[in-house]
Amino acid sequence: QLQLVESGGGLVQPGGSLRLSCAASESTLDRYAIAWFRQVPGKEHELVADINSGGGTNYADFAKGRFTISRDNAEGRAYLQMNSLKPEDTAVYYCYAAAVVSGKKDDYWGQGTQVTVSS
Repeated sequence: QLQLVESGGGLVQPGGSLRLSCAASESTLDRYAIAWFRQVPGKEHELVADINSGGGTNYADFAKGRFTISRDNAEGRAYLQMNSLKPEDTAVYYCYAAAVVSGKKDDYWGQGTQVTVSS
């Protein structure tokens, strides 16, 4: 039911910045926790950061001090600001939204957007 559409990926030089955005088909994301994952071919999805419905955030060690996750519930959007990018940040980045309602999981994935960090 919920659709997530990502944008903002692309090619950037090491040390550069990108801001990824995730737009939801609904007007609000209030009840969802939001996370950004990334994946390199041959590897499992890796959590980058997450933000809960109350605004609390969590970051993977590699993201601390460089990346910032945020959300705008009224606008139905979530963001990942990425600074000081490194070649090892190259991956497909996915937006993920999840909630539990009456004991049932309700979750959705974005389509993914490619981030390439290279000289």
